[in-house]
Amino acid sequence: MTGTQDRGERIGGDLVLESLVALGATGAVGLPGQHALGLFDAFRRVDLPYLGARVENNAGFMADGLARVSGTVAPLLLSTGPGALTSLAALQEAAASSIPVLAISAQVPVAGLGGGRHGYLHELPDQSASFRGVVKHVRTVRTLEQIVPAMREAWVAAASAPTGPVLVEIPQDVLLEAADRIPAPRELSTSVTALAPQAELIERAAELLAAAERPAILAGGGVMRAGEAAQTALVRVAELAAAPVVTTVGGKGAFPPAHPLSAAGWIEDIATTELLEGADVLLIIGSGLGELSSNYHTFAPQGTVIQIEADLGKIASNHAGLGIHADAALALAALAEELSAANAEQPKPLDAAIAHASDLKSTVVARLDAQSLEHERGFLAALRDAVPDAVDSCWDMTIAAYWAWSCWDAREGRFASAQGSGGLGYGLPAAIGMAFGHRVSGDAAPVLAVSGDGGALYGIAELATLAQEKLPVTWCIVDDGGYGVLREYMEGAFGAATATELARPDYVQLAASFGVAGVQVAVEDAGDAIAEALASGEPRVVVVRTHLDLFAPTHLDRVN
Repeated sequence: MTGTQDRGERIGGDLVLESLVALGATGAVGLPGQHALGLFDAFRRVDLPYLGARVENNAGFMADGLARVSGTVAPLLLSTGPGALTSLAALQEAAASSIPVLAISAQVPVAGLGGGRHGYLHELPDQSASFRGVVKHVRTVRTLEQIVPAMREAWVAAASAPTGPVLVEIPQDVLLEAADRIPAPRELSTSVTALAPQAELIERAAELLAAAERPAILAGGGVMRAGEAAQTALVRVAELAAAPVVTTVGGKGAFPPAHPLSAAGWIEDIATTELLEGADVLLIIGSGLGELSSNYHTFAPQGTVIQIEADLGKIASNHAGLGIHADAALALAALAEELSAANAEQPKPLDAAIAHASDLKSTVVARLDAQSLEHERGFLAALRDAVPDAVDSCWDMTIAAYWAWSCWDAREGRFASAQGSGGLGYGLPAAIGMAFGHRVSGDAAPVLAVSGDGGALYGIAELATLAQEKLPVTWCIVDDGGYGVLREYMEGAFGAATATELARPDYVQLAASFGVAGVQVAVEDAGDAIAEALASGEPRVVVVRTHLDLFAPTHLDRVN
């Protein structure tokens, strides 16, 4: 450690936290380390709520959850080397799901940057290089005067379309340097220019939709990130275009599930794929049509594709069509106005579109009925009934989540899943971050986390965080004795599974050792146990020992 400061003296770490407050941060998540001590010492002088994790990757997932609840950039405070690198998987998920996380990592002293002076603990020749393939922006601070501008620059980069994670590195000696010569920032501009659509492209899209005989809409996560205005405009566009609406996993909640034009979100089912493929005009909003959204790249649209997307790199990257680089809310509002004008004389009837949506859902139910999946469907239905409409849920990579991707009715609560990059361990820490976000906003709302026993072991250390913070998170662990998804995949591909079976703890006793109440219940009692746990307002663990099967998503002859 280099240098010491008098207790209470403002230092570089104060400038970092003061900048976060001035930028509008509602809280911060992190884990201290030797080179980052100046950053964490500043919490004694700066009023910013802090959530401490036990593992940096979990801290990254917590920041993800905080960002989703706060609706703004979430700070993630890290140390150097091993600490910083451990966060990369969580930042990859944030990048894949366009979640604005501002990672602030300590660095070795300035003299050691770039290998200038070797031998520092945690030293890497180029730490930022490890992040450049994951985050959208990197800045290395070298002087005290650079802290505030660098923080503002990074915040705006994270919040600008396409939103996503960024990194700011600050050397240890800069964090510890006396900062009294630099006034604390009071308010920093975070204005982000919204991506307005090109008018002639909106006009062309409206012409195509107005003339379409079998239009359809696929709504993705971009609609959710664009907020209530985008979701309201989407309903209007669907009604004006007379188009059934399918939602992706990230787009759950983008369209009211009870609306007669809702075709739900069974995006892995062949019937959904065929409805979208059969559209003579397909409007895609806020989705790059990646692996899951395209039914594992088997999707082959037959009509004209219109794609509204804030991430320029995703436009027409998988399917050619009319690309509109714009914010979903602005584009949908403009499209609704154009369609309204086009429909002024003769509105399009909704009967056929409503019938298409209803027929699709009936077809999916019939296909499920033929697969003897009553156990799985009953479990997910009981979970859905147990969770109040406004409660957020966070899902790990587990068979229950694979079901929820398609069948979960998001209603008013957020639906968050690790499907963006597919890393294990997301469920519990993301839910903790969400619950923390609710708390700092003055809300005591409970949050549901769902994990398999394999994914649970990734986040088990955060039971300590849950107990310490007393956050109202109910953690449902579906225990089938191993990596259930991989087991099914291997048995299907090779006839037997290898390396998927796991020794695991007694989760109820383990939770109790942390001071968190837990219960193990039979699958038929899971709904009641979850409802009781959520209503308690306390951290709870509910273990359900059962085996769930995946549903057959598609015909074998469509798989590449």
